[in-house]
Amino acid sequence: MKKIMVLAMVALITACASNEESTMATEDTAVAEVEESSPKLRHVVMFKFKDESTDEDIQSVVDAFANLPNEIPEIKGFEWGINNSPEGLNDGLTHCFTLTFDSEEGRAVYLPHPAHKAFGEILGPHLDKVTVVDYWTQD
Repeated sequence: MKKIMVLAMVALITACASNEESTMATEDTAVAEVEESSPKLRHVVMFKFKDESTDEDIQSVVDAFANLPNEIPEIKGFEWGINNSPEGLNDGLTHCFTLTFDSEEGRAVYLPHPAHKAFGEILGPHLDKVTVVDYWTQD
């Protein structure tokens, strides 16, 4: 009988500890989900480069753009890619860049920032067309 009581207590303690770890994991996951689902301001920029711009010219623009998060802390995220849509609706736009901001104030710092202006000087000679769309993320 004593063995059964000890085994029952061990089982109860194990169950309680497991339940506490599960609750802690659920709370951690909930916090992460809240952080991830907070609305973010996306700044999407698409370029068409001039026909005479070389691959090296375009790469220098990409590198300069990709460096902006190192110079402007208000940029919270940056990614880019080259169009590969089979739909043919890109109107010549080939490169897409997405910057993420936590607020409109962060974007307001970015737009006139000297590093952004310097990037514009690198981009200018190679830019044929640009489209910009900003939006707040929605769940």
